[in-house]
Amino acid sequence: MMQGCLNGSRTAADGVAVPLTPESMADSAAGAVAAGATDLHVHPKTPCGQDTLSPRVLATTLSAIRARVAVPVGVTTGAWAEPDPAARLERIRGWTVLPDHASVNWHEPGAEETAALLMELGVGVEAGIWSGTDGAERFAASPLGPKVLRVLAEVTDPDPVSATASARGLLSDLGSAYGRPVLLHGQDGGAWPVLRLAGRLGLDTRVGLEDVLLRPDGVRAQSNAELVAVGLVEYGRP
Repeated sequence: MMQGCLNGSRTAADGVAVPLTPESMADSAAGAVAAGATDLHVHPKTPCGQDTLSPRVLATTLSAIRARVAVPVGVTTGAWAEPDPAARLERIRGWTVLPDHASVNWHEPGAEETAALLMELGVGVEAGIWSGTDGAERFAASPLGPKVLRVLAEVTDPDPVSATASARGLLSDLGSAYGRPVLLHGQDGGAWPVLRLAGRLGLDTRVGLEDVLLRPDGVRAQSNAELVAVGLVEYGRP
């Protein structure tokens, strides 16, 4: 599976190619799916470009994207979008339009409660396990582990030389991951080496402007569609 990650926590400072409005996210989603993405991950944004869990913004964003594509669409629940765990739960309870899935970073405070609420609402949970955190240890002890949609093995090492070793270490820490599907991805300089490793290991992966702004040749990507098309070739699925 190739997931397109459209924008992440990036802002206008990261370039005009990064989609920040519901309309631009919908356009970018359509391009990514046409290029071969079979799933999408997006960060809904406030008018000033900040990540948010606002029910109104989420509804507008998801509706715009779903009007253009028919693949599953997921969102973030990252603590930076709502630092207070209790307030985060209230935001999610207020969602009037539900995503197909949502990522929950297991090292963050309130992760278990957030995941449990999402499951109660019928939203698939992507368990975000970041390298360099205790996320894998916490996930291994979680009673919710067998119920998640998939595990996001998220390699935070941006060094293209060491990112692959960091990825292998993270996968080792995850062990069997309760038998759930694993999506392995990296970021910035580590994005392409980790994506290639995912291809060699037969794991799901993702690519998009959230994870990397440059193509493997070092040229700045002009769109998520371009990254997905190149990513499928690098992954070994042209």
